[in-house]
Amino acid sequence: MRGRHATLAPLLFAAGVACAMDPAPLWDFLRPELSEERFREALATAQGDDALVLQTQIARTYGLRRDFARARELLGEIEPRVRSAGPEARARWWLETGRTHASATHAPEALTAASKDAARAAYLRALGIASGARLDALAIDALHMMAFVDTAPAEQLKWGEQALRIAAASAQPEAQRWEAALRNNVGYALHQLGRHEEALAQFRAAVELRRRGANAQALRTAQWMVAWTLRALARHDEALALQLALEREGDAAGAPDPHVFEELEILYRVRGDAPRAAHYAERRRAARPQSPP
Repeated sequence: MRGRHATLAPLLFAAGVACAMDPAPLWDFLRPELSEERFREALATAQGDDALVLQTQIARTYGLRRDFARARELLGEIEPRVRSAGPEARARWWLETGRTHASATHAPEALTAASKDAARAAYLRALGIASGARLDALAIDALHMMAFVDTAPAEQLKWGEQALRIAAASAQPEAQRWEAALRNNVGYALHQLGRHEEALAQFRAAVELRRRGANAQALRTAQWMVAWTLRALARHDEALALQLALEREGDAAGAPDPHVFEELEILYRVRGDAPRAAHYAERRRAARPQSPP
């Protein structure tokens, strides 16, 4: 999954279960160096499984910087202690090990058969540990990462639907908060399979979930997915109206979105309006890509 269709989902904490510390408040995924500083500060006074959880997150900051060798080195240093740790520390260790082999930050050429096999084994190990300990958010995270290993749309759909079932059945808020992202992933797989009506239903559900939150950019992204699918269904007038609304909202927020301009260019070409299509082609070239929500 790439560009507008990719999902950057945060590591979450399964409440209501005997777990280690929650690293989520220390994360800034767009600034991994800052996150590392926060984790190291917390590590100075942490003990036991809390310390191990923090060290897995420090390793992850290196993965986000594409220094996968350093990430694996850090994980290797704590492996002996992880073996006798509680389920959260062990599940997180396997998750981060998997992410050193296959993740959104890997270049396509780095995702070899061997790296995917290593990642698959690690993610399935994390899934087994998390599921057995009722750590629903971590189980979902492991399933969500399988989409970077099994990249065929049918396989991505299988993993996404399994994760969505866990989120829908869970009483843990951290697991429930995955639902919008998971519906996006399921919708994207359905779209790739040509099942556009089903994809549209998932994307509309994701929009309603995003409306309940405070992340305006995430809401605009969810609405873009709806409009993108409307175009695939040849419902061009509806798609155009929604993309124009997204253009206004993005401009008002100081976040002009090249993905919106790309769709508007396509839609105006479909309508035979070459000047408007050219206008949005120019806007697309001038706009900076937006950070993932």
